[in-house]
Parts: sequence; C-alpha cells; structure tokens
Amino acid sequence: MTHPDPVTIWTIIIGLAIGSYALRFVFIGLVGDCPMPPWLLRHLRYTAVAILPALIAPLVVWPTATDGQPDIPRMAAAGVALVVGLMTKNVLAAIFSGAATLYGLLYLLA
Repeated sequence: MTHPDPVTIWTIIIGLAIGSYALRFVFIGLVGDCPMPPWLLRHLRYTAVAILPALIAPLVVWPTATDGQPDIPRMAAAGVALVVGLMTKNVLAAIFSGAATLYGLLYLLA
C-alpha cells in the first residue's frame, strides 16, 4: 500500500474542518435566532436514536476483529442489548448488558 503525501492529507483535513465549521455556522450563526418549524423539531428528536445503531451496526455485522466475518459473540451481544433496551427502556442498561455479553462470550469461546 502506498502512503499518501502529506499535502494531500493536510488538504483533506483542512477541507473537512472548513466544511464542518460551515455546516455548524449555518445552523448556529445564520438560523440560530429563528424558530425552527415544528416538523423539523419532530424529526430532530430521532437523531440521537439513529446515531447509536448507525455506529454499532457495522461493528456487529462486519467486525474488523474477525476480518469482516460475523461471529456468535457480537451477534449475541447485539441481541441481548436490543432485548434489554426494549424491556427496560434504559440505554445504559442495554449498553452494559451488551458489553458484558460480548466480553463474556469472547472469554468463554476463545
């Protein structure tokens, strides 16, 4: 694998920083004083709920630790976390139960 040159890396970093700043400035600086419409506020409530599954799903389905092959401990941990979350409606209980299941099964099956 060839390594990219430092100019390319720094161009990407600076471009992403400017884009990130501009995106935040639009909402905080330009639209910050205006009230948001109710339909937008209703949809923004689900942003946090969508972020966790979007971060976790690739780690469960295509884990780097197993070269992209799904395995029993990660699937079981995701299932336990889902069931605990649905039953208790507690995010922390779901996270900790999933983590305990993952590490317990990795210890037992390794």
